[in-house]
Amino acid sequence: MEFVGIQGGEAVKEKEVVLKDGRLPLLYFPLLEETGLVDHCFTTRQGGVSQGIWASLNLSFTRGDDPKAVKENFRRVAEAFGVEADRLVLSRQTHTTNVKQVGLWDAGNGITRENCFEDVDGLITNEPGLVLSTFYADCVPLYFLDPVHKAIGLSHSGWRGTVGRMGAETLKAMEREYHTRPEETLCVIGPSICQKCYEVSQDVIQQFREEFGPRAREFYVEKAQGKYQLDLWKANEAVLEEAGVKREHMATAGLCTCCNHNLLFSHRASLGKRGNLGAFMMLKETN
Repeated sequence: MEFVGIQGGEAVKEKEVVLKDGRLPLLYFPLLEETGLVDHCFTTRQGGVSQGIWASLNLSFTRGDDPKAVKENFRRVAEAFGVEADRLVLSRQTHTTNVKQVGLWDAGNGITRENCFEDVDGLITNEPGLVLSTFYADCVPLYFLDPVHKAIGLSHSGWRGTVGRMGAETLKAMEREYHTRPEETLCVIGPSICQKCYEVSQDVIQQFREEFGPRAREFYVEKAQGKYQLDLWKANEAVLEEAGVKREHMATAGLCTCCNHNLLFSHRASLGKRGNLGAFMMLKETN
């Protein structure tokens, strides 16, 4: 795959998984991969069976796609992890900062049985073999790995989640449940919309000013007629850094979903006519 405008360099890599029904291109992050503790990925538009505006690896049941196609797409992702689809746990995202601890009792939520969550934008677990699953089409995926206490988290952070410091809220939840320490945690800011593509209005910027004070000026460029270009990557880096994550334990993919809308779903580029990408992570079984 030929991506444009990659700023993260070595922070994101491509791999292709051979499945029984074809090949599945995926993205992964060496910062996490090199630990040997997790399997993880971020999906692209390629490798699925959906048609039309959802082509081809759409991972949303709520955007008008054929549910049978979506289930097959999830089955292929699960196969890439070496598990059945009933080992996935799906979020129910509504731009909150709510983080839910999940366990084996939640396996299959939203995929092989009805999604029983409400307003859940982040998932954490310390159960090996359980695949956390969150979804995107420009918003920011946040990956968390506590290599000391063997716990993981995945969180969805659009501009509302970023203002609400979703990254910090996820770390607090992991600290509460698993004794995670931010300074020991590895964090990845995944593919999402870049500053050049993300124009917002003054009311959005005002919320960043109120939350971040003078530092908010680092996150945006002012344009004409009350418009601004907002950098969600820098803002989330600041959230994680202020929460105690070390810079050397942080990686930003620097890959824009909007710039690469031919390979990645983008809400802005498609004017809302699109499917969903997925972020997935699973703790490996360890002795």
